[in-house]
Amino acid sequence: MAQHNHSEKLDKPLSKQAEGHVVTQDKVDIAAKLAIRADSATPLSPEAAVRLRRKIDLHLMPLMCILYLMTFADKTTLAQSAILGIMPGAHIDQNQFNWLGTIFYLSYLVFEARCPFHHIWTSNEPTPQYPQNLALQKLPVGKWMSINIFIWAIALLAHAACKSFGGLFAVRFILGVCEGAITPGFMIITSMFYTREEQTKRVGYWFLMNGVAVIFLGLVGFGVLHTKTPNFMPWQWLMVITGIITFMTSILFWFFFPDSPTNARFLTPEERVQAVQRIKVNQTGVENKTWKREQFIEAFTDPKTWLIALLAALGNVFNSITNQRLIVVSMFGFTPIQTTLIGCVDGVLEMLYIWFAVTIASHRKIGRGYAGAMMFLPALLGAILLNTLPQHNKVGLLFSYWLTITAISPFVILLGWTGSITAGHTKRTTVNAILFIAYGVGNAAGPFMWKKQYQPRNRVPWIVNTVVFGVCALTLLVLRSYLSRNNKQRESETHDDTYDDVYLTHIDEKGDSVETKVDKAFLDITDIQNREFRYVL
Repeated sequence: MAQHNHSEKLDKPLSKQAEGHVVTQDKVDIAAKLAIRADSATPLSPEAAVRLRRKIDLHLMPLMCILYLMTFADKTTLAQSAILGIMPGAHIDQNQFNWLGTIFYLSYLVFEARCPFHHIWTSNEPTPQYPQNLALQKLPVGKWMSINIFIWAIALLAHAACKSFGGLFAVRFILGVCEGAITPGFMIITSMFYTREEQTKRVGYWFLMNGVAVIFLGLVGFGVLHTKTPNFMPWQWLMVITGIITFMTSILFWFFFPDSPTNARFLTPEERVQAVQRIKVNQTGVENKTWKREQFIEAFTDPKTWLIALLAALGNVFNSITNQRLIVVSMFGFTPIQTTLIGCVDGVLEMLYIWFAVTIASHRKIGRGYAGAMMFLPALLGAILLNTLPQHNKVGLLFSYWLTITAISPFVILLGWTGSITAGHTKRTTVNAILFIAYGVGNAAGPFMWKKQYQPRNRVPWIVNTVVFGVCALTLLVLRSYLSRNNKQRESETHDDTYDDVYLTHIDEKGDSVETKVDKAFLDITDIQNREFRYVL
């Protein structure tokens, strides 16, 4: 371990000055100091790793699942409200109802997409006007999410006071702003605490809550339909009930949800070291608060980023069914009460489909790409049947619609997969932002295909969805093939020692500047820079 009287702060990208150089904390991953301790610690036994993972699961998964349940329930209160009287109660028509679904994602796009492009070609950091993706990098992830959940809850409660399109438009806009912190924040936290092999299942676990939310809303909707209160309609009760639960969730999140393994209060100091040691195999690090221009640019020049974006955009055109599903099902010939209870079945099926998808995606012989493509096939069949079965066959139409719900699960796979194939904190947050911008575009565009003129069969929307399902399945196969070729190319390369000799300088107890070698996994380098990185297929 070498001694120095000063520390050298690199002004150029680490990739250009790596070998034999000393770096300061801002140039490496936030967990680098713990990683140094991890390297000198006793290797983590498989039994200890399993115990630690269970402890992390016990503290993270319940909170993540509860929050995801409530945020999805809150987003889809609009769909449930469609048969609880929101249109006559708030004096809106079908077109305005569609706009309420779209404005959520337009505001999401505005606050997710606002990137500092005028700084890309300079060495300066972006101005402190944070869109959600920059806020997630600059601020403590858990605390920032908690603030957004709190604002979300207030906006949801305010729905009940709205009696016009303008009022609902405003509160839906606020919900969209807050949405930009939730799923991207979850992806960042998942990649911090879990290995790449574990991430797909964990994303699946909290995404399963979408199905639970649908069941929950169906039961609440059934209950409030039987509530008779003067001047307060069932849809308003729905907003109040879900808003109060979300408010309580925000309080829990603030006090109990961690920002990263380095400051997780539920872990002992030794367990924090072990947590970092455990995810070292990811070659992705944990977190770095310094914005890196070269990583930002690399995210835009990496071909797989745009394949991911295409999948997120097209795959979420169908997600517009979230706000339309009860209207669509009611037009098969079911009553409002029947439609509400049938909605609970939607939730059960969504849970089963997502569980099946992430299970087969985690199987080494199948993997993410093949699993996602397979899940689009039943949806493709269902969309075709919805356009070919006769109108009087309402049971057949219902079962065909239930087949299309399988198209939701490939996006769950994509979320976990994206975190597994992207390294470098700035690059990862940028790719996440692009993914969720594309997600917002698909969700914002989708509602406009459900026009009143296409009812009751909605043939045009189902034709659009048929094409989308086919294109998405093919794109998943292309992405898998691209990653596989990259892995084979890296296997044939000679060892790259560019990042084998990098040291972190820090001040010890005596006040001396000390250099300690940093493992490549915690240098905050990208998947393209790190030639030892292998893509999960």
